[in-house]
Amino acid sequence: MKNPREPSFLQSLACFGGVILIVILGLFWLEINLHVLLVIGLIWVAGHASYLGFQFTLIKSAMSAGIGKGLGAIYIFILIGVLIAALIEGGTVGGLIYYGVDLLHPAIFLPAGLILCSLMSLATGTAWGTIGTIGVVLMGLGNVLGIPLPLVAGMVVSGASFGDKMSPVSDTTNLAAMSAETDLYAHIRSMLYTTVPTYIIALFLFTIVGLEYADQALSVQQLSELKEHLAIEFSIGPVTLLPLVVLLVLGIRRVPAEPSMLASIATAIALALTTQGRGITEVLNSLQEGYTSNTGLELLDVLLTRGGIQSMMWTLSLALIALSLGGLLDRSGFVRVLLQGLLSRIKRSATLVAATIGSGVIANMSMGEGYLSIIFGGQIFKDSYDADGLERHMLSRCLEEGATLSTSLIPWTTSGAFCMGALGISPFTFAPWAFFNYINPLLSILLAYMGFGIFRKKTSEA
Repeated sequence: MKNPREPSFLQSLACFGGVILIVILGLFWLEINLHVLLVIGLIWVAGHASYLGFQFTLIKSAMSAGIGKGLGAIYIFILIGVLIAALIEGGTVGGLIYYGVDLLHPAIFLPAGLILCSLMSLATGTAWGTIGTIGVVLMGLGNVLGIPLPLVAGMVVSGASFGDKMSPVSDTTNLAAMSAETDLYAHIRSMLYTTVPTYIIALFLFTIVGLEYADQALSVQQLSELKEHLAIEFSIGPVTLLPLVVLLVLGIRRVPAEPSMLASIATAIALALTTQGRGITEVLNSLQEGYTSNTGLELLDVLLTRGGIQSMMWTLSLALIALSLGGLLDRSGFVRVLLQGLLSRIKRSATLVAATIGSGVIANMSMGEGYLSIIFGGQIFKDSYDADGLERHMLSRCLEEGATLSTSLIPWTTSGAFCMGALGISPFTFAPWAFFNYINPLLSILLAYMGFGIFRKKTSEA
């Protein structure tokens, strides 16, 4: 059996461009479901791979390999659904809303929420854990306070992405340093040059936008009614916050995400059985189907009726299709050839920075998984940075600014699908408000062309 041929640059461009065209035209013109569009894209890529000599068994193997690389994300999808249901059953979400409506005035809600999500993800190193816990609560509070949910979701994703990008205990931070073969703390120091000014800009923008909702505070009567219904539905007290404390402490102690979530789930279930008076059958069934609220207050019922494994199945099925598509694009070489063709045209260091960041976005759009995009980018660009005399921590910084920050804004990546499942808002809807995620890479490219943040290797004197 002959080995498959290497694709040409033009075929790679046509193959990848076809996938993007299918998604864009299908979503925005024909309004076709994203799952179906990705299946069509998968068939399109399989056709191109078959033309290169890929047999069906090899195509199927490449798709399975893509899914295999994303299994870690799939486990977390399921656990997040269980965790959200458990936190509602245990009164944790109700307690946070009960106390939060008193503390978070609409005028400071957005900047305060950004800082809260940033600190949570910085301490735990996980954007998903932050979005699935504090993020869900902030979405509820924002809804109660009359702040548009896409705006709240953009704020949550911005804060969670900041910590995920900068925390020394974050998997993406460590992976970027490892892929670029540089020191972890040199990588973090390098990111400070572009991340700190971006964060200040994002904080300023959320503060300005938040002031538009300063006059939307709940009336005394509305606040009293909300808290009264919460107190009827749940036994509210400081102890209900214990599952979040468990999650935070274990994250700081660098316990992996899955065991940390399981410990928080177990704590929330114990609270549901002991303090909330729930039955064991009722609680465990809600972990599958989600919590159903019947407070009689429509706003509260919509907020609290969520969670469960089934709530993540739309997300999970989308991720499986996207990962299989990414596996085939990776194995058949289309993305690699496309990026190498672009590399041969790069003449300036600043253009190399822009190409690295842009390739992270392209890789996310094609392979559907930020981790794969970081590893892929490290492999593709290492030699180019060495040839240009640039420090490897510049490469790791650009890998994060392209791959880590864009992954939550693309609906068919594992992270974008997760955000859609946990927050109930499409990335296409909240992306304009995720200031941090798109300002950071744009600012990094701008500063590079201005000559700022370009670090060259020191040459030893003869």
